[in-house]
Amino acid sequence: MNQSGIENVVASSGTALTADQIRLVNRLTNNITVLFDGDAAGIRASIRGIDLILEQGLNVKVIAFPEGDDPDSFVRSRSAEEIKEYFKDHSQDFIQFKTSLLLEETKNDPIKRAGLIRDIVASISKIPNNIQKEIYVQECARIMNISESVLFNELSQILKREQKEGRSMASVKTPFTGVKKESKKVEKIDQLFGLERKIIEILLLYGNEEVDFVDFTSEMDDEGRKRIVKANYSNAVCKEIYMHLHEDEIEFTDPIFLKIYYEMIHLLNQEQNITADLFTNHEDQEISLTVTDILMEEEKHALSDWGKKNIIVKSKQSYLPKMVMDVLYNLRRLLIAEKIQVLKTELQTKLEAPSNDGSNKETLESIRDYTALKQLLFEKLNRVL
Repeated sequence: MNQSGIENVVASSGTALTADQIRLVNRLTNNITVLFDGDAAGIRASIRGIDLILEQGLNVKVIAFPEGDDPDSFVRSRSAEEIKEYFKDHSQDFIQFKTSLLLEETKNDPIKRAGLIRDIVASISKIPNNIQKEIYVQECARIMNISESVLFNELSQILKREQKEGRSMASVKTPFTGVKKESKKVEKIDQLFGLERKIIEILLLYGNEEVDFVDFTSEMDDEGRKRIVKANYSNAVCKEIYMHLHEDEIEFTDPIFLKIYYEMIHLLNQEQNITADLFTNHEDQEISLTVTDILMEEEKHALSDWGKKNIIVKSKQSYLPKMVMDVLYNLRRLLIAEKIQVLKTELQTKLEAPSNDGSNKETLESIRDYTALKQLLFEKLNRVL
């Protein structure tokens, strides 16, 4: 590149781009044009570097070489003028580049399209400058044909989540000290922690597997009585979990599980398999240790060779659909129970207030509706309330 007249150029020499490298470049310029090889897989693997650049407050343009070309082969076959002309004509801002790269893959799949939009908004959230953020949101809304208000709402949620995560990092779970937990509040947090951990475990071990699920819906019979109806369908485990959590807008409360989950969804959006190796060898040590701990816990229960003792044990795959739905329903059940408790506290506060005018109908209706939903979940879990 330098020999061909492009002098302000550096190469990451086969390693992933790092924040330290970007800070070094930032001493010299606020503008970076990232050059990607023409290989589509290579582009997807490298595109995460764009978020790192945005996070440092730099202006980013992206250029992709024709398929089969890298910087060396490209410049060797063209004159200096042709190279500069190509760079001028094919330079894109990162939103245009991401959408052009990934939009074709989403086609008419609403889940993938929603994932792409979320991915782009997540990139925008990295930009420190608020004016630039707003301009990019407007551009994204135009390209993706979606309202700006939806994108700004998503951006706000991401920023709040990152802020919360930053505050929570200091309170990440410490190793077990043998102190007995007596507080009911701690017990609730641990229950939620256990369900979130179980979801991550299922995604790590079985996320790519296609299985047959059973959906339960309620309907009224001819006599006006409610009944539960079953419907069978097939889906990948990772897509099923994503669909349920996204539909109910459920977020992980544990910051490490949240990081792992978002990386898994990124792989899903790129149509890549979720593999344990990606996380056990992760550059983030907290992610690596957490995943290793989950996998070791799973391995511990598989050490006994029951077959030699003529004891037939069902494989987890044989009841995987039930395991997936149980953890999702239990997560919903726990969150609904917490919501009901909040509403009851709110109602009690209203009733005790001197200025209470008796207008508690809305709160009572909410409690009734959530209780009915909780009842439905118990029915789906084959339990008796």
